Amino acid sequence: MSTSSLSTPMPTPAPGQATTPVPALRASESPDTGSGGPTVAELLDFVRRTADDAALVASLPLDPEGRTWLRLEGPGGSEAWLIGWPPGTGTGWHDHAESAGAFTVATGALREHSLAARLPTDGWKSLELHEGIDRTRELRAGEGRGFGRHHVHEVLNESERAHAVSVHAYYPPLPQIRRYSRTGATLRLEQTERPEDWK
Repeated sequence: MSTSSLSTPMPTPAPGQATTPVPALRASESPDTGSGGPTVAELLDFVRRTADDAALVASLPLDPEGRTWLRLEGPGGSEAWLIGWPPGTGTGWHDHAESAGAFTVATGALREHSLAARLPTDGWKSLELHEGIDRTRELRAGEGRGFGRHHVHEVLNESERAHAVSVHAYYPPLPQIRRYSRTGATLRLEQTERPEDWK
């Protein structure tokens, strides 16, 4: 299992293309998974219980060169993964489109950088982010978090020596992952990955 995956490139923004400002997320906009599936709280409960399964966590092969993963059976038709993170690896900025989710660290520690903003879902290539929407969390073994649809973040193992292992769950199962680049306050949509790209 390796971290390399095929990607479907998206057109890059034209030079000088106008950017769209993004407002901060209101406190009342709480995460949910939509109707008919497990709630974010249920996903978070699942990833916490799974991260406590020492035998399962130990069964994941770890690679010093790249992330490794194992597909799990998530609750209520959700998609779930056990992921190993070598020192110094990360995801880059991305979202999970219409899926809400949760993750918990089983071993080691991970840092999450996220945006407290709801991005437009279509029709943009470049956004200008407002001040005050950046959030950072350090999550150690046993700690996790849930998030709603269109959550934009990056997750990193900043350790110089230790692997981290985490458990992730998403509902509905991921229809796509959108990847972004960020320079200062400017966020650019770079590419979209679909399920066939990471099987």
